Amino acid sequence: MLQIQSGLSAVLCVVVASIFWGTTGTASAFIPDVSPLGIGAFAMGVGGILLVLNAKKYLVSDKAKLLSQPKVLLIGSLCVAIYPLAFYSSMRLAGVAIGTVISIASAPFFTVMMERLISNKNITRRWKISFTFGGIGVILLTLGKTHYLDVTVASSNQVLGVLLGLVAGLTYATYSWSAHQMIENGVNAKSAMASMFGLSAILLLPSLLFTGDNLFLDIKHISVALYMAIAPMFLGYLLFGQALKVIEASRATLITLLEPIVATILAIIIIGEAFSSIGWLGMGLMVICLLLQVIKIPKPKVNPENHRLPIS
Repeated sequence: MLQIQSGLSAVLCVVVASIFWGTTGTASAFIPDVSPLGIGAFAMGVGGILLVLNAKKYLVSDKAKLLSQPKVLLIGSLCVAIYPLAFYSSMRLAGVAIGTVISIASAPFFTVMMERLISNKNITRRWKISFTFGGIGVILLTLGKTHYLDVTVASSNQVLGVLLGLVAGLTYATYSWSAHQMIENGVNAKSAMASMFGLSAILLLPSLLFTGDNLFLDIKHISVALYMAIAPMFLGYLLFGQALKVIEASRATLITLLEPIVATILAIIIIGEAFSSIGWLGMGLMVICLLLQVIKIPKPKVNPENHRLPIS
């Protein structure tokens, strides 16, 4: 069983989860005839069922603790269900570049705002500096995919897409915060993630009746769908939940800014997408953001002799 006890191990768990999540765009490119909404609903829904099966004994033992905080559980579950629908719809309406920037870059901001306003936690200077590097990096990285800038998108659709991107960022931040709240209140990390994703599966899977055309067309489609459910959603969120036992949700969501770096590198290598120099600058800024969360900055030592009272 995976045991996360140190901050560095938790960060590495989020890094691995982000790598898994970064593969989703490239994987879905192999089945372009399937609706992004269908892919998202299947991946999150089946991933939720796998999380429940993996956490059965923990869910039983944590039943009372979960039911003691129903608002946190239900809000988190609802946000898990809304997130993929808002995220993919944002990219379709506003264009991939704008949808990605708004959704991914806004999530850490929303998370830290909830931790500050609801949980009354302080925002550290390191987080602010990291977020500045990471947020600018995401924007430059996405702008680096010049052919993704769709100038033909209608302005009305673009406004709606931006709003849905903000909804995606807010829902991602909310279910991350909800999971951390439950864990802080004594719920096992596996139970926290499984309970939210399991309940969301009840809402997501029926939507496949309307969005799941061609999802099981042939072995290639089935393989991609199962990969999306098992690796990014099941394993990714299993690792993410374990990390939330040790680090704050705001820090975890900030580290997940690594996801678009992975997605971009895979798109270049596997799909052959073009990538401009401004994108590489953005990637560098995002690497700095990640390093600021990983590297321990030593505190200056205070020489006690410098603080002795003067002898009169």
